[in-house]
Amino acid sequence: MSSFEPPLRVAIAGLGFGEKVHLPALRSCGHTEPVALWHPRQERLQTACQKAELPGHSDYAALLDDPAIDAVVIATPPAPRFDLARQALEAGKHVMLEKPVALCAEDGEELQRLAFSKNLTVAVDFEYRAVPLFQQLDALVKSGVLGELYLVKLDWLMGSRADGSRPWNWYSQRSEGGGVLGALGTHAFDTLHWLVGPTRSLRAQLSTAIHQRPLSQDKDLRTSQGKPSLATVDAEDIALVQLELESGSGTLVPASVNLASVTRRGRGYWIELYGSGGTVVLGSDNQSDYVHGFGLWQSQGGEPLHAIEPDPQWAFTRTWEDGRIAPLERLHSWWSQAIAQGRPMVPGLAEGVLSQRCCDWARNGFCG
Repeated sequence: MSSFEPPLRVAIAGLGFGEKVHLPALRSCGHTEPVALWHPRQERLQTACQKAELPGHSDYAALLDDPAIDAVVIATPPAPRFDLARQALEAGKHVMLEKPVALCAEDGEELQRLAFSKNLTVAVDFEYRAVPLFQQLDALVKSGVLGELYLVKLDWLMGSRADGSRPWNWYSQRSEGGGVLGALGTHAFDTLHWLVGPTRSLRAQLSTAIHQRPLSQDKDLRTSQGKPSLATVDAEDIALVQLELESGSGTLVPASVNLASVTRRGRGYWIELYGSGGTVVLGSDNQSDYVHGFGLWQSQGGEPLHAIEPDPQWAFTRTWEDGRIAPLERLHSWWSQAIAQGRPMVPGLAEGVLSQRCCDWARNGFCG
């Protein structure tokens, strides 16, 4: 296990979300410091390092050998995450993983065992647990104001991939961890587990609306007619899921999750909780930012829904143009504190495995 004196010295593996969101979050956190970048392509790495004014490694083993690095953020596409995380843990580095944590729950469980044996702390970027109104919703639900929970409904209908000309990449491939279950479902399942309890049964209907996408807009990959070559999409872009969640009292609560990445002018993110004592609704139709724009509404008994003012105790200290940075900064702070105190991180691999298992069940037709 690596020891450290704050700030936690962190390397970032992966330069998409890692560069755009993790890097500014780490710099702003106060308890963490980005110290190196990793990417397998030297040209891409060099550009990022110059912009960030940080050293870089294209050799992952060399990065892990560096004693000046305490921890690694793994923000690559899903397929390589398991192996990169395994290597980092074996090298004694703490880890923060993007979701999905692996391509199957069994791989996540293997990482759990390895982290436990090495006494290392692994965080998972379930950033909605760190969004103020979600935290306020959690406190409201746990206060018992809803009474006995009867039904939960979560709709997350986005249009980010509704344009059929958007190029084919790993997101289009089920074998690479692509699809709406990995992108949105992992968050949705974790939110339900957090607010209510673990999934006890699940059945799903998955479909792919856009069956082909262009390989590239590059001229050398175009057909003789000048049109882009098309590749088959086998990852789902729509998922309709029915679940039973076990509440803290041991009762089974029915839940419905509807996910889509191809719904033009979709309604965005909305979660509704119905109980014997009232109703709570949280939602946003902001499709350009997955964090900004949420509102919270409540009804007691049969009264109309009314808006609830945000509680200042959950507020961020800073508003970022990219709404994802602030909750991730909060998660980085929780992660560094967990490491300093030698305890597991929540959300961590335990939560990541539960969420991934729901994705696996949805794809494999599980019914409890």
